[in-house]
Amino acid sequence: MRTLLRPFRWIALLLPMVVITTVAFRAGELAQQPHMRAAWESLQGAKKHLQEAADDKGGHRLKAIGLVRDAIAEVQAGIEYARTH
Repeated sequence: MRTLLRPFRWIALLLPMVVITTVAFRAGELAQQPHMRAAWESLQGAKKHLQEAADDKGGHRLKAIGLVRDAIAEVQAGIEYARTH
């Protein structure tokens, strides 16, 4: 029984190290792009405010939400591009 559990013990030891390394890498990656991160956070806030706004404002609120979502996707794509190039 003990020998059956031995591989699982190694997995239990290695998995946290892999997770910690991945998180640390991602944190460093975002730290290298403070302006992109700030833009992403600002756009998230703008989207939240638009979603909470009353009425539709003649369709302009919904259009603005869509444009902000597109902008968020572009910022994320830029961060990903910088990460891989």
